[in-house]
Amino acid sequence: MERRGQTGLAEALLLDVVRLHETWMEVVFPRQLDPSTVLGKWKPETAPQTIGYYCWAVLGAPLVAVTYPLLLVGFATRFYAAKLDSAVTRFGIAGAVIVATVVWGSLTAVTYLQLATEDVIAVGAASVVAIVAAALAAGFSKAGGRFVSVLLAYPFAMTAIFLPPVVAALVTPTLEEIILPPSYDLARWILDTFLFVGGVNDVLRGAFDLETFGEQWGLPGLGYVLMWVGISVPLGWFLGGLVALANLIRPKPDA
Repeated sequence: MERRGQTGLAEALLLDVVRLHETWMEVVFPRQLDPSTVLGKWKPETAPQTIGYYCWAVLGAPLVAVTYPLLLVGFATRFYAAKLDSAVTRFGIAGAVIVATVVWGSLTAVTYLQLATEDVIAVGAASVVAIVAAALAAGFSKAGGRFVSVLLAYPFAMTAIFLPPVVAALVTPTLEEIILPPSYDLARWILDTFLFVGGVNDVLRGAFDLETFGEQWGLPGLGYVLMWVGISVPLGWFLGGLVALANLIRPKPDA
């Protein structure tokens, strides 16, 4: 039984890799991923077509090798997103908002009874951010199709995860020491790596200072909020795109 299970896993991995490569071939050549039941899979007929076909196939091989680990992330993200989506389906969007409100409201109440006033304000602010972002994520996941989910639902879901601790840290010295310095180091790393191309990092550094941005409008810490929004949105698009790729490579039974 163990050997059969290992064989099944190997066959599943091979099937994923083949379909991923066929998806790459589909970019240029027709009927590669899902051949026509009548015409079958397209095959080159002339020498130039054959050369182009196999050159494109060879070019896609290393891309598939790099992309497949990301596809596995897409499978995992789809699994947990389906769990959340099932919960939203059972409770409805209003129910999901009520649950989030009860959870965060209870946490705020406990904070009010046991901690200082500044901690109550912090948790209350984080609660509002979490509830609004969760409501928008749930609403957009149900209001539209896959495109709307990728464009809006996933970014708001990431915002609901990342932004509340940052909002709480802005008004709580204890949390500030834990969250804001690593956020500053992360921002510096992103500027020096991903945003190094084209001098985007120099433009951002010259435009505003992360620690002082917003103070001129009476909104200290606004830079950190915008930073995490800036991370949440593209990260949501990235994970949503991986889920869309996972649905293409290994469609769900109801997809």
